Amino acid sequence: MEDLWSEILADDLLTRQRISRIYYQDKFYSYPLNIAEVIGNIGKRQAALTLASYLKAKLFTTSSPANLEDWLTQKFGGRLYQIFVKSYTEKVWGMPCSQISADWADQRIKGLSLRKAVCNALLPANFLALGNGKARTRVIKTLITSFCYPRLGPGMLWEAAAAKVEAGGGTIQMNTRVRGITRKDCGTWQVELECNGVISQAEVDHLISSPPLGWLIQTIQPSLPAAAREAAACLNYRDFLTVALIVKPSVSFPDHWLYVHDPDLRVGRIQNFANWSPEMVPDPTMACYGMEYFTSTDEPFWKQTDAELISLASRELESLKLVQPGDVVDAAVVRQPKAYPVYDDDFNSRRAILHEAIKKHYPNLHVVGRNGMHQYNNQDHSMMTAMLTVKNILAGDQKYDVWQVNQDAEYLESGAKTES
Repeated sequence: MEDLWSEILADDLLTRQRISRIYYQDKFYSYPLNIAEVIGNIGKRQAALTLASYLKAKLFTTSSPANLEDWLTQKFGGRLYQIFVKSYTEKVWGMPCSQISADWADQRIKGLSLRKAVCNALLPANFLALGNGKARTRVIKTLITSFCYPRLGPGMLWEAAAAKVEAGGGTIQMNTRVRGITRKDCGTWQVELECNGVISQAEVDHLISSPPLGWLIQTIQPSLPAAAREAAACLNYRDFLTVALIVKPSVSFPDHWLYVHDPDLRVGRIQNFANWSPEMVPDPTMACYGMEYFTSTDEPFWKQTDAELISLASRELESLKLVQPGDVVDAAVVRQPKAYPVYDDDFNSRRAILHEAIKKHYPNLHVVGRNGMHQYNNQDHSMMTAMLTVKNILAGDQKYDVWQVNQDAEYLESGAKTES
């Protein structure tokens, strides 16, 4: 996937050294963790207790994890979990870790352990990820320290993809909403579209869908069986908003991301956009910080006015001593509903019901992407599901099971490849 985008974007990809930190209890921690820094921040006694907690979990835990809290405690020990994982994870998902499925960790961070994190911190230049009895030179992706980034941001990826679609004879309809999806008796799909108040119809042989899976199941006609509709209605999502603050950078910091674990602060993560690419903030005398908040559309926080959110974000940035009073000169709020599929206790069984129902009743309906599959994929894996779906359609078979993309933790964290 990286080679594909390197070919498409060529000189528009910048190589960046990853700089991220964690903020917790008035202290900053490098991420990936720097062992000397951690010991310096928490003290030798706390470090020794943390190591003892890890050894206890490894030596005396025999049961399978029932939830995310169990999984993380078994993997890292209770003290490390409490310090570096619990508060941020619960801020992101809006629920206790004990109510989040262990499957989320299996997909997102399996392959990472305290031992491997320590090895990476001590020997980052030649750290080997071990798997299946063989050494690999590719580090666990959670621990990567460099990456490529589009010069003007991720939107360049989609502009390049759109250009290739149009060059191949495809059509892209912007500012268009899908109002209805009906499968005709002949097996084709009729899609009702609305653009600037004008309704139109499109008929297609295969339908590839990336909007939220719950919305899709409730929209398509004829309806799927009641069990599938009930499963779709119970899929949960976590919503997200960003308060972008334009500031006079009286205080500068080198990070691309700051992960704010402190539960006393509402912000979850802060992006420093100019550090991704200077061209994303064209005025070199200014900086732009993206204050990221995890919420739900039914929470009072989501319904606050832009002015209220901007005021809160400015105060929190000041409390972190990253700006001084009066540094914020402009701001904007961007809301993103259904940003994250929630991995609660029943999500896996609901997804299985929907997967089987689609396969049985609508073989020419294909779901792809994070929301389309209700699967917490990264951007590259989301694109892979779409690319493999197209290969299946062109070949007239189901050679690739797109539901397995990123389900094998080795594929995500240790860099193993899916056949392409």
